[in-house]
Amino acid sequence: MTRDAEASMKTQEEDAERRWIALMMKTARKYHKLCPYFDKKTAQCLLMATVEGRVGKCDRDGRYDGCPILIKFLEKLYRYHVERGKVLPRDFQDVVNQAFII
Repeated sequence: MTRDAEASMKTQEEDAERRWIALMMKTARKYHKLCPYFDKKTAQCLLMATVEGRVGKCDRDGRYDGCPILIKFLEKLYRYHVERGKVLPRDFQDVVNQAFII
C-alpha cells in the first residue's frame, strides 16, 4: 500500500468518527437539556473521573455542546466499538443506557 492510500484510509476513518460523534451530539439534544453525566447537587462531572482520571466540578454548568470531556468520551467509545467489531450505537440514549463506562 502506498502512503497516499494509507493516508486516505486514515482520513476516512477519522471522518467516520467525527460524523458519528456529531450524530451523538445531535441526538443528545433531542433527549437532554443538560448533560446526563452532570450531577446537579454537587456540580460534579461524572465523566471526568473516567476520561481524565480526576474528580472535579463541571466548568460548563452541565451544558454538553462542545464539552471536551464528553467528546473525548465519545471518541473513546467509538474506538472501543470499532476495535471489537461491535455495532455502533445509533442514538445517544443507547450510549447513556449502557451498563458500563469505558
